[in-house]
Amino acid sequence: MSVGSARALARGVVFVHSTPTALCPHIIWALESVLGTRVPFEWTDQPAAYGLKRGEISWAAQPGTGARLTSALRSFTGVRFEITEEPSAGLNGSRWCHTPRLGLHHAWMAPNGDVMIHEERLKEVLAQSDGSHEAVTEMIEELLGAAWDNELEVFRYAGEGAPVRWLHKVG
Repeated sequence: MSVGSARALARGVVFVHSTPTALCPHIIWALESVLGTRVPFEWTDQPAAYGLKRGEISWAAQPGTGARLTSALRSFTGVRFEITEEPSAGLNGSRWCHTPRLGLHHAWMAPNGDVMIHEERLKEVLAQSDGSHEAVTEMIEELLGAAWDNELEVFRYAGEGAPVRWLHKVG
């Protein structure tokens, strides 16, 4: 399903990697509230975690929608999700990852999908590392979201080949 809007400036994807079945309608309502349109979200079994569901949608809406979608989903307990917002005119892209164990991680994204670490953050890492190579490595891995990637990878892999729908916010 696709609803067009000439004013849709940002695009992204919501990946719900795993959620308890009972939360599925609540997650849909939260997404619909942010996107302002019906969300035909299709849930499938999550092969990596018995009894949990997974699903994903692509969206197009005003810049900043990725952050609003993240805020809407992070209050749910026991949900693993990832939300991306591609770079748009004059704005960096973003990726938000959430797991029940680690909480929320945000990173800026380059147009090719690489995580970007801004200059001031790198200067802070060097200042705090006190010359320790191990400390630099640990802090950069944290900025890149390595722990979130490691925890989510099995759930991402289990979702390969799943259907994707594009949603466009009207108005």
